[in-house]
Amino acid sequence: MTTNKHLLTKIIGIVTIVFLVFPLILIVVTSFGTEPTISFPIKGFTFAWYVNIFSQDSFTQGFITSVVIALLASLASALVGLPAAYALTRSETKFSHFLESVFLAPVMVPEVVLGFSLYSSLVIYAHFPLFLSLLFGHFLICMPYTIRLLIGGLEQFDSSIEEASWVLGTSRLSGFFKMVLPNISTSIISGFLLSFINSFNNIPVSVFLSGANVNMLPTAILNYLQNNYDPTVSAISTCLMLLTLIFMLMAEKKLGLKSLIN
Repeated sequence: MTTNKHLLTKIIGIVTIVFLVFPLILIVVTSFGTEPTISFPIKGFTFAWYVNIFSQDSFTQGFITSVVIALLASLASALVGLPAAYALTRSETKFSHFLESVFLAPVMVPEVVLGFSLYSSLVIYAHFPLFLSLLFGHFLICMPYTIRLLIGGLEQFDSSIEEASWVLGTSRLSGFFKMVLPNISTSIISGFLLSFINSFNNIPVSVFLSGANVNMLPTAILNYLQNNYDPTVSAISTCLMLLTLIFMLMAEKKLGLKSLIN
């Protein structure tokens, strides 16, 4: 009976992997096809579609904007999230859990709803520039990941070490930078990387808050697909998968992100 359960578990695991991995493999394979439309199996092999990526100004500008927005939003969420997470973990008030829920709220709201509400409030009514609206929207996307990882890191840190430094005459600010910050550096960098990945690959919020002069890479791809269905999209999707994989491997290998998530 136990053997049958193990066999069934393996079969389910294999089927799940096939359904998850096969579409990704399909994208990679079709990015090298010679046909003018995305087709499988491919009839030839070429790198022309990868070259075509760099000939599209919308992709180039979208990539630059996505990187800038992701970097600024991730940095802002780290700067805001660090003191917020520290206050939440050190505070014993009845509002701590409520405030934590407020910081985590963006991940509980459908991103389409979040994007539409930000567009309505910031762009339509408040007349905010698109770039600032886009940056604020991605800041909200990043905050839950940053807060959750920082709170986890601070909860694992023995606060008695910090308190002992106060007794020895170290100021609270100095104790934070000398005792706390070095011990939660993994959580800070992990939160930054996760925030960057989620911001860079975000579609719903980016679609609502992008415009003619401010265009993110995901929206540039969607706009390209409206008029073209060639393997250029497969090629740029493959590049995005590779970039995300590199970030995830770097986070797991250098920062121990796997242990934090588990």
